[in-house]
Amino acid sequence: MDHAGRLGRLRDRLERDGLPALAVTSLTNVRYLSGFAGSAGILFVLPSRNVLLTDGRYATQAAEQTAGAGVVVEVGLSAEERARVAGSVVGAAGLGALCLESEHVSWARQLDFAATWFPGVDLVATTGLVEELRRVKDDAELARIGLAAGAADAALAEVARSLEGGPSEAELATALDAAMRAHGADGPGFETIVAAGPAAAMPHHRPTPRRIAAGDAVVVDFGAEVDGYRSDMTRTLVVGEVADPELRRALAVVAESQAAGVAAVADGVDASEVDRACREVISTAGWAERFVHGTGHGVGLDIHEAPSVAAGSTDMLRAGQVVTVEPGVYLPGVGGVRIEDTVVVTAAGCYPLTLAPKDH
Repeated sequence: MDHAGRLGRLRDRLERDGLPALAVTSLTNVRYLSGFAGSAGILFVLPSRNVLLTDGRYATQAAEQTAGAGVVVEVGLSAEERARVAGSVVGAAGLGALCLESEHVSWARQLDFAATWFPGVDLVATTGLVEELRRVKDDAELARIGLAAGAADAALAEVARSLEGGPSEAELATALDAAMRAHGADGPGFETIVAAGPAAAMPHHRPTPRRIAAGDAVVVDFGAEVDGYRSDMTRTLVVGEVADPELRRALAVVAESQAAGVAAVADGVDASEVDRACREVISTAGWAERFVHGTGHGVGLDIHEAPSVAAGSTDMLRAGQVVTVEPGVYLPGVGGVRIEDTVVVTAAGCYPLTLAPKDH
């Protein structure tokens, strides 16, 4: 990971915008910029140096993980000590102002910063400075997302064979999580969704003890995490043959919709156009009101990050971005269908990282 290069690009952006320095409080952004993966820390990107402040639990870990990023690690053992160290770091840089990540600082914390940590320093709200850098993935990031997708593919191939035995939704979800670890993942990328039968009409159903039965359509939405990076995939599996004719038709319509969305992905395309391509197929089938969520989202260190692939999105796709394409149709009382891939945007189109078969 070229953390030093990322810090350099952020500093260039700060200078270009006339911003003095940034206190990075989002732990995801701290990890992206420095490599530090602990649960407590603030990264100060100052005019001439980078300082990570954490607590005593992470003194060794922080030094090891940031060694290649050119980050100085400071440790404060208590809240009062951390405030004192932070104040001295900012004071030593001679700063009269300090930028904060407005999306990641609560009102209470901002008041604490103003009164205790940085008295006399103007605190300036900023939005999305690091998130903008994170939109386009480098080769190291793509490799990790690819490994996460591969672990999920292998896990599904292993676990899907158990469907005939009638596991519960919860048992299938637990088996997927364990199989992803067995195939090299650090763990699941988010809470695994298994929704069978009528429950598949709820996009974010949580697995229950309900047994999967013959004739069920089973929506399985899951992903793996490798070195902080995540994958995201949905497949709709069928146990035997689906009896309901509308649900059988939904399987074909959603497959067509998802293929249309993937075909629309390319560098320079408005993200809303991908949503439109998916939604047009489902609307033509008469189910416009049954496609109840956006078509996709960016994937990386967070499972949901920029760009947004939705009807109201103002984002434009760029080569190197990683996005999902995941249309769905949900029929209350009957069931649902969703198919999702994680794809990498290229100049000519895209290529998938999730490769599990989509047949039923």
